[in-house]
Amino acid sequence: MPRQLGELEDAVMTRIWQWNRPVTVREVLEDLQQERSIAYTTVMTVMDNLHQKGWVRREVEGRAYRYTAVSTRPAYSAALMNEAWSKSDNPAAALVAFFGMMSQEQREALQDAMRIVQPQIQEGAAEGAREEPREASGQAPPEQRGEGDDEAGGAGR
Repeated sequence: MPRQLGELEDAVMTRIWQWNRPVTVREVLEDLQQERSIAYTTVMTVMDNLHQKGWVRREVEGRAYRYTAVSTRPAYSAALMNEAWSKSDNPAAALVAFFGMMSQEQREALQDAMRIVQPQIQEGAAEGAREEPREASGQAPPEQRGEGDDEAGGAGR
């Protein structure tokens, strides 16, 4: 599971996600320098670290690398939420508390998301209902395997 990005890693990844194209260290540096004083080698080290951590892929172009995001910001955010939720000893209570912290705008985004995934959830439930029941061993229940109701192993013997 992903760890939360550090402050400078997040600033770099934000640009890579927003630009949605292969970028060089120089491009990221020049944009970051509009907000803060930062050295080329610092940005280069951060981008190399992001590559080693699997957040970006890179390809050589001339004497420089071009970096591209491996996944999207929404996927990163979802993975962080999933990681935090999976660590809860009471997932339902964690969700209730999380929903209670949401702003109106966030609740509306949740409702929009539920409208999108609801058909998928219903389709998955319907597929699950069509599958034959299985025991924990993976076998069909005894009645579906043709085994009888009595202890001798067959009905009506």
